[in-house]
Amino acid sequence: MTGVTHGGRLDAAIARFGGNVDRWLDLSTGINPVAYPIKDIDPVVWQRLPDAAAWSATAAAARAAYGVQDEAGLSLSPGSQMHIQILPWLFKPQAVAVVGFTYQEHGVAWKRAGHEVYVTDGIESAEATARIIVVVNPNNPDGRVVDRQALIDLSRRLAAKGGVLLVDEAFVDVAPRSSIADQTGREGLVVLRSFGKFYGLAGVRLGIALASPILAQRLEDYLGPWAVSGPALAVAAKALSDTKWRDKTQKRLAESREQLEAMLVSNGLEVVGGTALFVLASHGRAAALQEHLCRSHILVRSFPGKPDWLRFGMPANKTALNRLNKAIGSFYNAI
Repeated sequence: MTGVTHGGRLDAAIARFGGNVDRWLDLSTGINPVAYPIKDIDPVVWQRLPDAAAWSATAAAARAAYGVQDEAGLSLSPGSQMHIQILPWLFKPQAVAVVGFTYQEHGVAWKRAGHEVYVTDGIESAEATARIIVVVNPNNPDGRVVDRQALIDLSRRLAAKGGVLLVDEAFVDVAPRSSIADQTGREGLVVLRSFGKFYGLAGVRLGIALASPILAQRLEDYLGPWAVSGPALAVAAKALSDTKWRDKTQKRLAESREQLEAMLVSNGLEVVGGTALFVLASHGRAAALQEHLCRSHILVRSFPGKPDWLRFGMPANKTALNRLNKAIGSFYNAI
């Protein structure tokens, strides 16, 4: 464990507030609550080590889904968190700028590998600070989006002086026009994609790193053989190729975001950011509201150092949205 607080700690909430897991509404993550449907998997996939053909099929599906050029290098890992932890060890210790406030595992991973990490408030201050820059786009937890062309230009400037831009696109499936995955393949640019969030299959544990062929191969060498399970490769290859499901899901999640934001505002919360996978809101009594929701067996995400913030994942349906609405309303009645 890194010591960083994450969403999804439903077991800890149950230990404190009781209840059965199937009675809790977990809105603490940015994971699609309506998962891609998994059909029967060939039993052979469970019985054999994943071979090169299975890896290549998933890699090809990822390239097509993300618009990646053939010359770009690609690495598959058991979750994008694995790439986040490995990448810093592939560079000599130096100054690294992380554009914050953002997903804290990036800073932790670079510090662990001996780098001097600075958290900056934008790409301009980041560029003035370091030759290695980390940007989460869209950002977690506020959904901030950095202009695509600005990132492309920044990556080229960094490459010219031997630096690198790392763009974590874990939530870009719901904002695909912001992606710069199609720019990967040259030196100075690394893009991370997360399979599990948009497809609602976080338990599959699959991350995709897009980089220069040399850097991607170094990641693969570090991971070693059979890093990603056969079932994970099989599920991802099919899901990434299902454009009809992807397009339908993007539309549904966008509608869900509008409904969630409207409900939160009607209950006195201020929406301060988000994506179609989560909404970040501010409330003067956020800690008390979060505890009240836990007593109603609804889990949302809070942030140490940001006492007014609560992040709400997307409810799966109107029933879940109405349950959240009712629980928030009862908070004011209890005051």
